[in-house]
Amino acid sequence: MTIHKEGYKTIALCAIVFAVINLISFYFISFYQPLLNWIIFVLILALLLFIISFFRVPSRKKTVNENYIVCPADGKVVVIEEITDEEYFHDRRIQVSIFMSPANVHLNVNAVGGEVIYNQYHQGKYLVAWNPKSSTENERHSVVIKNARGEILVKQIAGALAKRIVNYLTVGQQVKQGEEMGFIKFGSRVDVLLPPGTGVKVSLNQKVQGGVTVLAEW
Repeated sequence: MTIHKEGYKTIALCAIVFAVINLISFYFISFYQPLLNWIIFVLILALLLFIISFFRVPSRKKTVNENYIVCPADGKVVVIEEITDEEYFHDRRIQVSIFMSPANVHLNVNAVGGEVIYNQYHQGKYLVAWNPKSSTENERHSVVIKNARGEILVKQIAGALAKRIVNYLTVGQQVKQGEEMGFIKFGSRVDVLLPPGTGVKVSLNQKVQGGVTVLAEW
């Protein structure tokens, strides 16, 4: 397991805050209230460890197969439905949505390999990620990847806690399945729009792993 580069500054800042709070607690509280001093230490340490775990990147054997579309994110499948896409395709698509809790790994990966033909950031609201309107009204970043099998659109969607979406792709870039696509900080949602007729391989409420779990088959 490693720590993602997006977490370096956040973890460093939290470590400084951890040290400062505990020094203050030690000098001003420990002599009079030793139990309170230990409680403060444990709570702040737990918070620091949580922040570190949020940016973890576990070692995994990725699923790489041109016949498959893999899950771009860790989390739980909360939506599988047919919708009309108003952003890019302007036709009917199968939407599969993955909810990412703060406890999930938040690195996002390419669901397929191919060429990036669309990359667009949208400003928006910060509705809770499980709200159906979050797909179209929240801050989000949409990417379309095209290969010989077809095109898919992946949306990184901000939630009530997620205030920063990072996307590493650019239009014209050739990408490989399972490589880094981006990162969302502190809980959110990722939508995948699939062509009609695609064989979806996940089910509602299923827990999935980014780059590992097969989302669908062309």
